[in-house]
Amino acid sequence: MTNQKRAIAAAELILVFPAVLFMTALFVRNLQPLQYEPARSAQRIVSWYASTPHIGLWVLLIALPLTVLVTGAATTVRLWTSDAALRQAALQTLAALRTHLAAFLVASATLAAGGILALVAVHMLTD
Repeated sequence: MTNQKRAIAAAELILVFPAVLFMTALFVRNLQPLQYEPARSAQRIVSWYASTPHIGLWVLLIALPLTVLVTGAATTVRLWTSDAALRQAALQTLAALRTHLAAFLVASATLAAGGILALVAVHMLTD
């Protein structure tokens, strides 16, 4: 079963990679003017996806991530129902989270603020 889980995980990572590449390219091309690298390469990736809508949009951005979503959900449900250790670990994690909820919320707010500041900084640098 462990080899099967690893194979499913590897396949899902491979299947979702083209969509992650596209989303990353969308972000990177806005970091600086297109005449500079890596924005130029990112723009080429985005342009390729846009120029091949049947492959770029329908297959790489919809079909493959949808396959990962369905396969991942089915695998997660199967593992949840058959693996008592997984259920126990999840319950222990939730119990620890409940116990330290204030610290978790502070850490979450701090991470969110850092992410927002990073996005604002990138936006200001590109204007």
